[in-house]
Order: sequence, then structure tokens, then C-alpha cells
Amino acid sequence: MIVLLVAGIIMSIVSPVFLSLANIEAILIALSMEGTITIGMAILLISGGFDLSVGSTLAFTGVVTGLCLNAGVPAVPAMILGLMAAQMVGLANGLLVTRMGINPFITTLGTAMVVRGLLLVIAHGRAVLNLPSSFTVIGQGRLYGVQHPIFVMLFLVIVGEILVRNSRFFRQSYYIGGNERAARLSGINVDLVKIFNYCLVAVLAGVAGLMITGRFGSASVTIGVGLELRVITAAIIGGASLSGGEGSVLGAFLGALFMGFLANALNLLGVDVYWQNLVTGALLILAVVVDVLNERRKTRQQ
Repeated sequence: MIVLLVAGIIMSIVSPVFLSLANIEAILIALSMEGTITIGMAILLISGGFDLSVGSTLAFTGVVTGLCLNAGVPAVPAMILGLMAAQMVGLANGLLVTRMGINPFITTLGTAMVVRGLLLVIAHGRAVLNLPSSFTVIGQGRLYGVQHPIFVMLFLVIVGEILVRNSRFFRQSYYIGGNERAARLSGINVDLVKIFNYCLVAVLAGVAGLMITGRFGSASVTIGVGLELRVITAAIIGGASLSGGEGSVLGAFLGALFMGFLANALNLLGVDVYWQNLVTGALLILAVVVDVLNERRKTRQQ
């Protein structure tokens, strides 16, 4: 929070436009996609897993929903079908990791490639256009002058933080990430929690996919490429650990907000988009280095 405050003060001095209501809304609407997925990614990282397929899942959900809408399916059933498709991706990841014992990196990387290829096949490599207004209102509509995706993201962050702090089921992720063997011996159904977490992050990726598809009024087959790395970076900046057992939903959201601030500041300063990718990559490396150093320090203290 202190970093965000300092960054906001510095940018408001450099660019008076930074703290304008229009620019703040632009930051939040751009953040709504990554911020929503970061909730699930934080919980998954806490339990000792991670998911590289969220970008593909996001695009897959939008394409499935768009094809259903163009086939005459009403908006709500089409969205449910899209979220079910996302959940199937999460379920596949969870089962492969827990039942087959395949490394999460290999599992989710392979799933990302399969899902991306599948959506290209079913959409014939083209965007799904001409979506009805009954659907696009979820991404373009406003409540009290604020776009719907912002409300959805903030609502999910609040609910996620409350559940992780107070729900017995969600607290189990900390025990699993901290010491999986001890968690099993204490009677925790480790496989069930892990499968649930993979399904959760996939469904949240699906929700983000619905919002971005509604916002643009079309389902793109290329959207979400590289999204997973930005989401993981945000979660680690917010206090999550690749080793598991640490982190919070609020921290991950603040990490995503910091990255949103940074991207917006670079845009206002006219920095080339290629430099922005460089900064994101450097932040990921820095966050992982800090995480590794913290783990080594804790090991020495023990």
C-alpha cells in the first residue's frame, strides 16, 4: 500500500492526468481482467500450485460463449456454457496434477497449448463477431457511472479475501502449501482442495473472459497470450510464494494494481510498448529472486 501511495504521488507530480477520475477508471477497467484471475492464482499459489493455462482458458471461454450466442442461445445459458468449458479445463489440470502426479508446470503448459489449439479449430482461427447487446452489457454497461467489470472485480476480491481469512476450507490451502505431507497426515483431503483450486482459477479466468468479450463486443482467439505470467508476477509481488504456504487475495490484488499503475504510468510518459514488456519480465525475475532469498533466510533461521 505504501508503494502504491508513493507511486501515485510521484506520478501525479510527473503527469497531472494520472489521478484524474477518467484515468483511474481506465486503470481499473484494464485491471479488471488480470485482477479477477489473480484472486484464484493467489489461492492456487498458496496451496503450492500454479496455472499457465489461464490465458488460453480466458480466450476459450469467450469463444465458446460467442459461438453459442451466434447459434441463437440466450445470453445467460451461453455464459453458463462458457464457464462450464472453463471449469472443464481446471478440472483436467487438477486431475492430471493430483491423480497422475504430473508436474504443474508441464501439465498447465500442455493444457494451455491444447486449449489454445482447440479454440482456434472451433472458431476457424477467426474472431467471433456481432455479439448481442444482451450479452455485451456485462462489459460495457455502467452502474452509478462505473463500468460493470470494475464492480465484479472488487466484489470478487472482497469475497475472496474474506473466505481465505475466515473459511476453514480455504485455510487448508495454507497447510497444504506449507507441508503437504503433514496436511495429509492431519486428515486434510489434499487432492480435493487442489482440484478445487485449479477449477476456481479456471472459472475466474472464464469470468474475466466473459467481461473482456462483452467489453469488446467480440471474442478474440488471440487474447490472453502472456496473461498468466503477469498474473503470477502480481501474486508474487503481493506476497505469495512459489513454494506455497504464503500469500493473500488482497496482497495479490495490490500486486496487480501496482503493475496496472506501472503500465499506465509508462503509457502516460510515452514509453514504447516493448519497454513495457521488458519491465514486466524484469519484475517477474525480481519477484522470484526476492521469494527465493526469503525462503533461504527462513531455512537458515530454522
